[in-house]
Amino acid sequence: MNVVVIHSPGFYARRRFFENKASVVSGVFILLLTLAAIIAPLITPASYEEQKYLTDALAFPSETHWFGVDNVGRDLYSRILYGARVSLGIGVVSALFSVLVGVPLGAAAGFFGGVTDWIITRFVEIFSVIPPLLLAILAASLLGGGVLNIILISSLFGWVNVARLVRGQVMAVRSREFVQAARAMGANSQFILRRHLIPNSMSPIIVGFVLAIPQAMLLEASLSFLGVGINPPIPSWGQMIADGLYFMFFYWHLPLFPTLFLALTVLTTSIFGDGLRDAFDPTLKGK
Repeated sequence: MNVVVIHSPGFYARRRFFENKASVVSGVFILLLTLAAIIAPLITPASYEEQKYLTDALAFPSETHWFGVDNVGRDLYSRILYGARVSLGIGVVSALFSVLVGVPLGAAAGFFGGVTDWIITRFVEIFSVIPPLLLAILAASLLGGGVLNIILISSLFGWVNVARLVRGQVMAVRSREFVQAARAMGANSQFILRRHLIPNSMSPIIVGFVLAIPQAMLLEASLSFLGVGINPPIPSWGQMIADGLYFMFFYWHLPLFPTLFLALTVLTTSIFGDGLRDAFDPTLKGK
Protein backbone atom coordinates (compact mmCIF):
# COMPACT_ATOMS: atom_id res chain seq x y z
CA MET A 1 0.00 0.00 0.00
CA ASN A 2 1.33 3.40 -1.00
CA VAL A 3 1.35 6.04 1.73
CA VAL A 4 1.10 9.65 0.63
CA VAL A 5 2.68 12.12 3.03
CA ILE A 6 1.37 15.66 2.75
CA HIS A 7 3.64 18.34 4.17
CA SER A 8 2.70 21.89 5.06
CA PRO A 9 3.83 24.78 2.79
CA GLY A 10 6.25 25.82 5.53
CA PHE A 11 8.04 22.47 5.24
CA TYR A 12 8.77 23.00 1.55
CA ALA A 13 9.79 26.62 2.18
CA ARG A 14 12.32 25.51 4.81
CA ARG A 15 13.66 22.79 2.52
CA ARG A 16 14.11 25.23 -0.36
CA PHE A 17 15.83 27.70 1.93
CA PHE A 18 18.33 25.17 3.31
CA GLU A 19 19.07 24.00 -0.23
CA ASN A 20 20.31 27.54 -0.95
CA LYS A 21 23.84 27.31 0.47
CA ALA A 22 24.60 31.01 0.02
CA SER A 23 21.57 31.99 2.10
CA VAL A 24 22.45 29.49 4.83
CA VAL A 25 26.04 30.76 5.03
CA SER A 26 24.77 34.34 5.09
CA GLY A 27 22.38 33.50 7.92
CA VAL A 28 25.21 31.92 9.93
CA PHE A 29 27.38 35.02 9.44
CA ILE A 30 24.57 37.34 10.57
CA LEU A 31 23.90 35.14 13.59
CA LEU A 32 27.57 35.08 14.62
CA LEU A 33 27.96 38.84 14.13
CA THR A 34 24.81 39.52 16.16
CA LEU A 35 26.03 37.26 18.96
CA ALA A 36 29.45 38.96 18.93
CA ALA A 37 27.80 42.39 19.12
CA ILE A 38 25.66 41.32 22.07
CA ILE A 39 28.58 39.94 24.08
CA ALA A 40 31.04 42.61 22.92
CA PRO A 41 32.00 43.67 26.48
CA LEU A 42 33.12 40.10 27.17
CA ILE A 43 35.26 39.57 24.07
CA THR A 44 36.86 42.99 23.54
CA PRO A 45 39.94 44.36 25.33
CA ALA A 46 38.51 47.84 25.87
CA SER A 47 35.38 49.95 25.64
CA TYR A 48 34.56 51.69 22.36
CA GLU A 49 35.42 55.14 23.78
CA GLU A 50 38.37 54.20 25.99
CA GLN A 51 41.64 55.76 24.75
CA LYS A 52 43.63 53.00 26.35
CA TYR A 53 46.40 52.66 23.79
CA LEU A 54 47.60 56.23 23.16
CA THR A 55 51.20 55.07 22.99
CA ASP A 56 50.18 52.63 20.22
CA ALA A 57 48.12 55.13 18.20
CA LEU A 58 47.84 54.16 14.51
CA ALA A 59 49.40 50.75 15.23
CA PHE A 60 48.90 48.16 12.52
CA PRO A 61 47.04 44.86 13.10
CA SER A 62 48.93 42.52 15.40
CA GLU A 63 48.37 39.71 17.88
CA THR A 64 47.58 42.30 20.56
CA HIS A 65 45.32 44.47 18.41
CA TRP A 66 43.66 42.31 15.76
CA PHE A 67 42.43 45.24 13.65
CA GLY A 68 44.96 47.81 14.81
CA VAL A 69 44.56 51.02 16.81
CA ASP A 70 42.99 54.27 15.61
CA ASN A 71 44.56 57.73 15.73
CA VAL A 72 43.43 58.48 19.30
CA GLY A 73 44.43 55.18 20.88
CA ARG A 74 41.19 53.21 20.66
CA ASP A 75 41.21 49.51 19.81
CA LEU A 76 39.69 49.15 16.34
CA TYR A 77 38.43 45.61 16.91
CA SER A 78 36.45 46.79 19.95
CA ARG A 79 34.96 49.73 18.07
CA ILE A 80 33.91 47.55 15.13
CA LEU A 81 32.03 45.11 17.38
CA TYR A 82 30.36 47.93 19.28
CA GLY A 83 29.62 49.55 15.92
CA ALA A 84 27.86 46.32 14.90
CA ARG A 85 25.44 46.96 17.76
CA VAL A 86 24.60 50.36 16.29
CA SER A 87 24.29 49.22 12.67
CA LEU A 88 22.33 46.03 13.36
CA GLY A 89 20.18 47.73 16.01
CA ILE A 90 19.23 50.59 13.69
CA GLY A 91 18.62 48.15 10.84
CA VAL A 92 16.33 45.86 12.86
CA VAL A 93 14.36 48.61 14.62
CA SER A 94 13.93 50.59 11.38
CA ALA A 95 12.76 47.44 9.61
CA LEU A 96 10.28 46.81 12.42
CA PHE A 97 8.81 50.30 12.04
CA SER A 98 8.74 49.79 8.27
CA VAL A 99 6.64 46.65 8.78
CA LEU A 100 4.31 48.43 11.21
CA VAL A 101 3.67 51.13 8.60
CA GLY A 102 3.86 49.11 5.40
CA VAL A 103 1.68 46.14 6.39
CA PRO A 104 -1.58 48.03 7.16
CA LEU A 105 -1.12 50.35 4.17
CA GLY A 106 -0.36 47.50 1.77
CA ALA A 107 -3.19 45.37 3.16
CA ALA A 108 -5.69 48.24 2.87
CA ALA A 109 -4.61 49.00 -0.71
CA GLY A 110 -4.84 45.36 -1.78
CA PHE A 111 -8.12 44.60 -0.04
CA PHE A 112 -10.24 47.70 -0.62
CA GLY A 113 -8.86 48.69 -4.04
CA GLY A 114 -10.44 51.64 -5.81
CA VAL A 115 -9.74 55.08 -4.35
CA THR A 116 -7.92 53.65 -1.32
CA ASP A 117 -5.55 51.68 -3.55
CA TRP A 118 -5.01 54.70 -5.82
CA ILE A 119 -4.09 57.03 -2.95
CA ILE A 120 -1.73 54.59 -1.24
CA THR A 121 -0.12 53.63 -4.55
CA ARG A 122 0.56 57.29 -5.31
CA PHE A 123 2.33 57.67 -1.95
CA VAL A 124 4.37 54.55 -2.72
CA GLU A 125 5.36 55.98 -6.10
CA ILE A 126 6.32 59.33 -4.59
CA PHE A 127 8.63 57.73 -2.02
CA SER A 128 10.02 55.42 -4.71
CA VAL A 129 11.23 58.24 -6.97
CA ILE A 130 12.68 60.47 -4.23
CA PRO A 131 16.43 59.78 -3.75
CA PRO A 132 16.54 58.42 -0.18
CA LEU A 133 19.98 59.76 0.62
CA LEU A 134 19.23 63.35 -0.42
CA LEU A 135 16.03 63.50 1.61
CA ALA A 136 17.76 61.74 4.51
CA ILE A 137 20.55 64.35 4.51
CA LEU A 138 17.96 67.13 4.59
CA ALA A 139 15.99 65.46 7.38
CA ALA A 140 19.14 64.71 9.39
CA SER A 141 20.29 68.31 9.01
CA LEU A 142 16.96 69.55 10.34
CA LEU A 143 16.42 66.95 13.07
CA GLY A 144 20.07 66.42 13.97
CA GLY A 145 21.96 63.17 14.36
CA GLY A 146 21.42 60.46 16.92
CA VAL A 147 20.07 56.94 16.91
CA LEU A 148 16.37 57.82 17.25
CA ASN A 149 16.42 60.34 14.42
CA ILE A 150 18.28 57.93 12.12
CA ILE A 151 15.69 55.23 12.85
CA LEU A 152 12.88 57.68 12.06
CA ILE A 153 14.53 58.73 8.79
CA SER A 154 15.22 55.14 7.74
CA SER A 155 11.64 54.11 8.47
CA LEU A 156 10.37 56.75 6.03
CA PHE A 157 11.75 54.70 3.13
CA GLY A 158 11.70 51.10 4.35
CA TRP A 159 7.91 50.79 4.42
CA VAL A 160 7.58 51.18 0.63
CA ASN A 161 8.81 47.69 -0.34
CA VAL A 162 6.85 46.10 2.52
CA ALA A 163 3.64 47.81 1.36
CA ARG A 164 4.23 46.64 -2.22
CA LEU A 165 4.78 43.01 -1.19
CA VAL A 166 1.78 42.90 1.14
CA ARG A 167 -0.48 44.62 -1.41
CA GLY A 168 0.35 42.03 -4.06
CA GLN A 169 -0.19 39.13 -1.67
CA VAL A 170 -3.52 40.47 -0.38
CA MET A 171 -4.77 41.06 -3.92
CA ALA A 172 -3.94 37.43 -4.74
CA VAL A 173 -5.68 36.06 -1.63
CA ARG A 174 -8.77 38.28 -1.30
CA SER A 175 -10.74 36.31 -3.92
CA ARG A 176 -10.02 32.91 -2.34
CA GLU A 177 -12.88 30.69 -1.13
CA PHE A 178 -12.24 31.10 2.60
CA VAL A 179 -12.43 34.89 2.25
CA GLN A 180 -15.72 34.63 0.37
CA ALA A 181 -17.01 32.24 3.03
CA ALA A 182 -16.09 34.71 5.77
CA ARG A 183 -17.97 37.44 3.92
CA ALA A 184 -21.02 35.19 3.53
CA MET A 185 -21.00 34.54 7.28
CA GLY A 186 -21.19 38.27 7.97
CA ALA A 187 -17.54 39.03 8.82
CA ASN A 188 -16.60 42.68 8.40
CA SER A 189 -13.56 43.96 6.52
CA GLN A 190 -11.44 44.52 9.65
CA PHE A 191 -12.03 40.93 10.78
CA ILE A 192 -11.16 39.50 7.37
CA LEU A 193 -7.98 41.55 7.18
CA ARG A 194 -6.91 40.68 10.73
CA ARG A 195 -7.80 36.99 10.77
CA HIS A 196 -7.35 35.89 7.16
CA LEU A 197 -5.48 38.20 4.81
CA ILE A 198 -2.61 39.50 6.96
CA PRO A 199 -1.82 36.03 8.45
CA ASN A 200 -1.72 34.64 4.90
CA SER A 201 0.71 37.44 3.97
CA MET A 202 3.32 36.53 6.58
CA SER A 203 5.79 35.34 3.93
CA PRO A 204 6.12 38.72 2.15
CA ILE A 205 6.06 40.47 5.55
CA ILE A 206 9.06 38.42 6.72
CA VAL A 207 10.87 38.99 3.43
CA GLY A 208 10.12 42.72 3.50
CA PHE A 209 11.36 42.95 7.09
CA VAL A 210 14.68 41.25 6.30
CA LEU A 211 15.28 43.25 3.10
CA ALA A 212 14.59 46.54 4.94
CA ILE A 213 17.50 45.89 7.32
CA PRO A 214 20.40 46.42 4.85
CA GLN A 215 18.66 49.47 3.40
CA ALA A 216 18.53 51.09 6.83
CA MET A 217 22.12 50.08 7.59
CA LEU A 218 23.42 51.64 4.37
CA LEU A 219 21.45 54.82 4.98
CA GLU A 220 22.82 55.13 8.51
CA ALA A 221 26.38 54.48 7.31
CA SER A 222 26.01 57.08 4.55
CA LEU A 223 24.71 59.73 6.94
CA SER A 224 27.42 58.97 9.50
CA PHE A 225 30.05 59.09 6.75
CA LEU A 226 28.81 62.57 5.81
CA GLY A 227 28.84 63.73 9.43
CA VAL A 228 25.08 64.03 10.00
CA GLY A 229 24.45 60.56 11.44
CA ILE A 230 25.48 58.97 14.72
CA ASN A 231 27.14 61.43 17.08
CA PRO A 232 30.61 60.56 18.45
CA PRO A 233 31.88 58.89 20.54
CA ILE A 234 29.22 56.26 19.76
CA PRO A 235 30.87 54.10 17.08
CA SER A 236 29.39 53.81 13.63
CA TRP A 237 30.95 51.97 10.70
CA GLY A 238 30.21 54.88 8.38
CA GLN A 239 31.80 57.32 10.80
CA MET A 240 34.85 55.06 11.18
CA ILE A 241 35.25 54.85 7.40
CA ALA A 242 35.14 58.65 7.14
CA ASP A 243 37.74 59.05 9.89
CA GLY A 244 39.98 56.41 8.34
CA LEU A 245 40.02 58.09 4.92
CA TYR A 246 42.36 60.78 6.27
CA PHE A 247 44.99 58.12 6.99
CA MET A 248 44.28 55.55 4.30
CA PHE A 249 47.43 56.12 2.21
CA PHE A 250 49.72 55.26 5.12
CA TYR A 251 47.46 53.40 7.58
CA TRP A 252 45.28 51.27 5.31
CA HIS A 253 43.75 49.29 8.18
CA LEU A 254 41.73 52.22 9.56
CA PRO A 255 39.17 52.41 6.70
CA LEU A 256 39.59 48.79 5.55
CA PHE A 257 38.05 46.86 8.43
CA PRO A 258 34.87 48.96 8.95
CA THR A 259 34.33 48.99 5.18
CA LEU A 260 34.78 45.23 5.02
CA PHE A 261 32.34 44.57 7.86
CA LEU A 262 29.75 46.97 6.46
CA ALA A 263 29.99 45.41 2.99
CA LEU A 264 29.84 41.83 4.31
CA THR A 265 26.90 42.58 6.62
CA VAL A 266 24.85 44.33 3.94
CA LEU A 267 25.70 41.64 1.37
CA THR A 268 24.88 38.68 3.61
CA THR A 269 21.66 40.29 4.85
CA SER A 270 20.56 40.89 1.26
CA ILE A 271 21.43 37.32 0.26
CA PHE A 272 19.59 35.99 3.30
CA GLY A 273 16.51 38.07 2.38
CA ASP A 274 16.67 36.89 -1.24
CA GLY A 275 16.87 33.30 0.00
CA LEU A 276 13.75 33.79 2.11
CA ARG A 277 11.94 35.39 -0.83
CA ASP A 278 12.79 32.48 -3.11
CA ALA A 279 11.81 29.94 -0.45
CA PHE A 280 8.41 31.53 0.14
CA ASP A 281 7.71 32.25 -3.54
CA PRO A 282 4.36 30.53 -4.27
CA THR A 283 5.38 29.88 -7.90
CA LEU A 284 8.09 27.50 -6.69
CA LYS A 285 5.89 25.33 -4.43
CA GLY A 286 5.02 22.89 -7.16
CA LYS A 287 8.66 22.18 -8.07
